[in-house]
Amino acid sequence: MSKSDAVANGLAGAGGGIIAQIITYPLQTQTERRANKKKKNEGSLDSAPAPGTLLQILQPILFHQVIKTEGWGGLYSGLKPSLFGTAASQGIYYYFYQVFKNRAEAIAASRKAKGHGDGNVGMFSWLVVAAIAGSLNVLLTNPIWVLVTRMQTHTQAERKIMEGKKEVLIREASESGLQGSDLQDKLAELDSIKPCPYGTLHAACEVFNEAGITGFWKGIFPTLIMVCNPSIQFMIYETSLKHLREKRSAIKQGYKNATALEVFLLGALAKLGATVSTYPLLVVKSRLQAKQEIGGNSSLRYSGTLDAVTKMIRYEGVLGFYKGMGTKIVQSVFAASVLFMVKEELVKAYMVLADKSKKVLLNLSK
Repeated sequence: MSKSDAVANGLAGAGGGIIAQIITYPLQTQTERRANKKKKNEGSLDSAPAPGTLLQILQPILFHQVIKTEGWGGLYSGLKPSLFGTAASQGIYYYFYQVFKNRAEAIAASRKAKGHGDGNVGMFSWLVVAAIAGSLNVLLTNPIWVLVTRMQTHTQAERKIMEGKKEVLIREASESGLQGSDLQDKLAELDSIKPCPYGTLHAACEVFNEAGITGFWKGIFPTLIMVCNPSIQFMIYETSLKHLREKRSAIKQGYKNATALEVFLLGALAKLGATVSTYPLLVVKSRLQAKQEIGGNSSLRYSGTLDAVTKMIRYEGVLGFYKGMGTKIVQSVFAASVLFMVKEELVKAYMVLADKSKKVLLNLSK
């Protein structure tokens, strides 16, 4: 494949990512919030158990609690920067992935010509290709995802702060003997306060005021480690795709390319394996990038990756690293399946159009 094909893969990846993001965004928002939900002994007043993934999916009204408190817009909080981030992230990733994939295939072919190997790219090579592409993608797009995470968790943080104010008010009323009606009036007054609009610029200013320019790369260490997620994903995907094509070639089937459904299923399998193995890193990254007022206890704010891991183990135990994993599996596996399927179909369409264009130009030149 040429450089233009790498560009085509980048654009196809961006398009597939946008479609997958729009379809699965409510699940992604819920995952971020559940990953950032802390136990009561961490300062959180919300001790009610979060609904299970199956219940969330089967509810007649999707994510009823979010819709009730924030409206339908709450399910798509931060969607605009997320779509931009997805387009940029997937575009950059697939572009560099295709560039390095082409290079790996060229090296494998060269080794075969010299009598070394069978000309196929090995599993370790797929890991390296995906890791390099992923690292470049992370360094370039991390600021976008910091803003997206802030916007997704902002309403939750504001609600925790409001609950804290209510608790203080109830405690003071108990100590001063404030009458029930007066207390209810004050609580109703707090409930009537609407949160201020919170847009991308507001989130950016907040991040800058808190940590300066380096704040936009907060959580970069676990995010770079998370590069192993797409690396594992693409290793499983490419290896499975290779076996599928070899099997078809062995039984001499005419159509060797994978169908849209097969790509969908292979993408689901690859993402499932990658998500289960790397989810704890995702939770740590999310905690570092989220608004630190969640929980209201300044002593439990995270100063870095090691600090976050230590405090999560101390206050939540090992299970804290797997909060929201059920929802994440549903969201990420489905999103990855849609992305792979749409991306491959867009690439196929590009190849067909490019083929037709070459034939037209060839005919005109005669």
